[in-house]
Amino acid sequence: MGLVFGSIAPHGSLAIAEWCAPAERPLAARTRAAFEELGSRCAAARPDAIALLTPHHVHVDGHMAVVTSGAMNGVLEGGASRVELRAAVDRRLASAVLDALRRRAVPVVGISYGANDPTGSVMPMDWATQIPLHFMGGRADPPVPVVVVAPARDLAWDLHVTAGRAIAEAATTYGKRVALIASCDHGHGHDAKGPYGFTPASKEFDDRVVDIVRRGALGELLAFDPAFVAEAKADSFWQMLMLHGALGDGWRAELLSYEAPTYFGMLCASFTPAD
Repeated sequence: MGLVFGSIAPHGSLAIAEWCAPAERPLAARTRAAFEELGSRCAAARPDAIALLTPHHVHVDGHMAVVTSGAMNGVLEGGASRVELRAAVDRRLASAVLDALRRRAVPVVGISYGANDPTGSVMPMDWATQIPLHFMGGRADPPVPVVVVAPARDLAWDLHVTAGRAIAEAATTYGKRVALIASCDHGHGHDAKGPYGFTPASKEFDDRVVDIVRRGALGELLAFDPAFVAEAKADSFWQMLMLHGALGDGWRAELLSYEAPTYFGMLCASFTPAD
């Protein structure tokens, strides 16, 4: 019981074949194949729930956030086809995560949307939640229930590590099998024509992350320079710190793919218990 599977997964829409126009599909072919493998490995771990760390949901000053709505629904538009996903929220696990974070003095709020009764609330699903779930649990029959946690970049790095430990503790307290997904796209300055322009720090950041993941050494992220992280324009760092805190030692890391087919880097990696 507790955490049974971990992953770093990208959230670029190009990963979903049906969203892409035919000419775009080769752009992220390696990522798509690795995503399918992540999905198979996640399914093989038989999770009862999926905890997902996303950088693109709500942003609350000085606080992390945990979705407490009864369900989430996401729609990806603007591509070759409309892609929709709906999943129930495991509210019991969400409550356990909130309690564990508060016990460890991590500033956090529970959030719901619309309906005054959270059990009847349907929270909008951000793309950084929907795209990983598209491959891991979201299209199962029925979809695997989820708990979504948003980090807070204005909180200290060590609090993110502590938050990861709290999530692992909550998964154990919950008494069911839980998969943990760190939804991460990496440096966003690979292409001068991209929305963030070009910076060599993006490639340097991504190269270092690839090396760290390949060696299963996520703890080395804590030695990065904050200015370097900011210059790399990544939205992965905080979720990876939380993943590090959750997994600790005793997990086997495997890098499945890395590519930067457009202006940002995408990486797929799985983490399984070493024993």
